[in-house]
Order: sequence, then C-alpha cells, then structure tokens
Amino acid sequence: MNSMHCVILVAGFGTRMGELTKDCPKPMLQINEKPKLAYSIEILPEEITDVILIVGYLKEQIIDFFGDKFDGRQMHYTEQIKFNGTAGAVALAGDLIDDKILVIMGDDLYSKEDLKKFLQYNQSLLAFETHKAQQFGLVDIDFENNLTSVVERPHDKDDGLVNTGAYVLSKEYFNTSMVKISEKEYGLPQTLMSMYPKYKTYVVTTNKWQSIGSPKDLDIAQKRIDEFI
Repeated sequence: MNSMHCVILVAGFGTRMGELTKDCPKPMLQINEKPKLAYSIEILPEEITDVILIVGYLKEQIIDFFGDKFDGRQMHYTEQIKFNGTAGAVALAGDLIDDKILVIMGDDLYSKEDLKKFLQYNQSLLAFETHKAQQFGLVDIDFENNLTSVVERPHDKDDGLVNTGAYVLSKEYFNTSMVKISEKEYGLPQTLMSMYPKYKTYVVTTNKWQSIGSPKDLDIAQKRIDEFI
C-alpha cells in the first residue's frame, strides 16, 4: 500500500466560539471527553499513513497531545504564521508531498465512508446538499459532476450543494498558481476552478457532514458523533 498524506487545517483562532477558545485551540475542544481533532484523525481511511497539521493559534497544545505518532500515523506540523487563506495554508505542506493528497478542515466532522470513496479520484471536492446554503460556499457543477464554480458567502441561495472543505488534490494542483480572493487571501476551491477544464475536480455528494463553527454546533456534534465513527 502506497503511503498517502492528509493535510488538516487547524491554525485558526476560533473566534466564533467565544470564551471556549480563550485558552484552548478550537480543534482541541472536547466531544465526549476527547479532542475533536482526535476524531478527525481516527476516521481517516487506512491509506493515510501521514498527517500534516497546519497549526497556528496555541499550537503547543496540539503538538503536545498528538506528538510524533498518533493512531498509527506519522504526525507532521507546519506553522501558518501569515493567515493567507486555505490555498496559502495547504501550500505550506507542498514540500512534503509527492503524490495526490487528502485535505480536510479541522473544524468539521466527515464520515470515514465518504473519505474512503473520495480517495479514488485524482482530484475531487466533497459537497453537501442543504436547505441552509446561505451559511456556506455554494458549489456549481457541469453535466459530468465536475466543479465549475464556488460562490462564497454572502449569496441569496437557500437550497443547493455547499462546499464541506474536504478535497483530494492532484500533483498538478501544486504546480498551479494560487488564486487571490481578497487582498491577503488565496482560495483553494478558486484555485481548483482555475484548473478547469484542463484538470477537472469531480464533486462527490454526501448527506453526512457536520460543520462546527459555534458553541451551538459543538453541542450538536456531541449528540451526532456516533454517526461519524
């Protein structure tokens, strides 16, 4: 079995969590007495042998907990000093990667089955169908289910496919110029869009995903965690 890397983005401040993240990085908030990030690593498909954590805020707590090896996987840490978007964060791992990789957000819960299915594609994005699309980036696809655009918030659509922040990135992605989405940030899905149609990103749809952006979301995750493990 070939070794494969997963990059998990965990550098943010978690400001919407309020006091909960004053002394604790958001990925280390507890779900049933275990850090949320531990679940993210434990549900990774067995093909993933190495995990690269893009760390930042209170990084020492994350590094001390997970160490050099966790759940049978080698752990690597790269600090994001300049917060320059999702593409900027993933680019920090570029030197460690020589094949396609899995990328997930440290804030969210994904199912092991979805991530396993996901890995069969050379380049893909995981999307979720919802009636609350205004809270997330909206995904558009062509007739073959390939990504054509992502409309970031704010937008006025209630129903549609939204971006879960999980990706399989090809080797070609790392040879593509990052797309700027603001004065300081570069967007990962926008960079994928710029590769179309020469390199296509297949959109896989899931009905199982939990974004954890607020204390209310964390309460919901406590109740739903068994669905994801």
